[in-house]
This record gives sequence, structure tokens and C-alpha cells, in this order.
Amino acid sequence: MFPLIFLKKMLNNLSFHFGRFVFRDSLYYFCAVFESFWRGHKSPLSLSLLMTELKQTIQELVDKHLPDQSHFVVEVKMEEKAGKTRLLILIDADQGLTIDSCALVSRAVSEELEAKDLIGQAYVLEVSSPGLDYPLSSRRQYLKNLDRELKVLLSSGSELTGKLLEVGESEIKLLVKKKEKGKKATEEEMVVPFEQIKKSIVQVSFK
Repeated sequence: MFPLIFLKKMLNNLSFHFGRFVFRDSLYYFCAVFESFWRGHKSPLSLSLLMTELKQTIQELVDKHLPDQSHFVVEVKMEEKAGKTRLLILIDADQGLTIDSCALVSRAVSEELEAKDLIGQAYVLEVSSPGLDYPLSSRRQYLKNLDRELKVLLSSGSELTGKLLEVGESEIKLLVKKKEKGKKATEEEMVVPFEQIKKSIVQVSFK
């Protein structure tokens, strides 16, 4: 039988390295997972998958507490800094995000996290918008930035800068300026599939 004292030691190590997260799974389940490691067999569920499931649970919780359907989750990030857990929730809205919306989501999510005891130690919860310098990660974010200038890094390594004209189901259309030495600059419409985009950043204009 897997020694209980060794299990406790490994659970303590797990708590230290992963922010002492309290998962929904029982102690028996952890025993089964670590016994599988101990015996040299492949675990039925890796620790990284457990972390992914916890983030997914939190995202579903956030979705439930959004003010209305015009709001959406951009990303849920969990970080360990100086021995403290930082839970960063980035949300956005089709017509712009307000401070009141962030405060509402923060209160509701904090209360439910405590009620369900999903995080077993002191943590810092932050709810905010992604900011203009944060890469676009969803079609809805592209839609709210129509007619704005984007800098797009492609998976090939090349880079495009142009005005966002259209957002399709699987691609975007940019109006890109092209300039050759000794010639007048021209504009060209380019269609870029989402699957070829590595990162897109909205360019701030001070004109």
C-alpha cells in the first residue's frame, strides 16, 4: 500500500509548487494518482491537466457572473509570485468595458471561490480589461477593433501592419501600405487566415 506519510509529503510539495490549490478531487484520488507515479505507471491525469481543469472551472464561474451577453472572458491566468497566488481575470465587452462591470465580476467571483474553496490559501484577485497592448485572442476582439490599425505577426515570422477592414469566420482583411524605394506608396487589401496569425496588437494613434 502506498505509504500515507509519503503521500502527505508529496502533497505538501505539490502545494508549495502549485500555490496550494485545493482541487475538487478527493484525497483518495490523489492517492491513486501518486501511487501510479510510485509504481512507474502512466498517471490517468497529469498535474498539468489538473491545473488546466481548475482554470477552466474558474473561467466557467466567471462566465456565469458576467453582467450580460455583450461581455466575454479573454483569459484566466494563475501565477505564483513571492509565495502568493495571483489570479488574473481579463474580460472585455463589445461596446467597451467599465470599472463597474469589473467590480461586479470581482465581487461575485471572489464570493464563489471562497464558498467552493477552490483556492486553499490567501490569493490576490484582479479583474480588468486586457489593455490595448494585449494581443487579440478572439474574433469578438477583432470585431470591436474594426477600422483600427493592427500590427500582425504571422507564424511564418513575417509582419504586417494595416487597417482592419473586415473580420470573417476564419480570417481578417487588412488594408496594408506597401512602399518600394523610388516609388509612391500603394495600398493593398490582404486576407489573413486566423490560423496563420501568431499575434495581433492594436496600434495606438495619436493623430
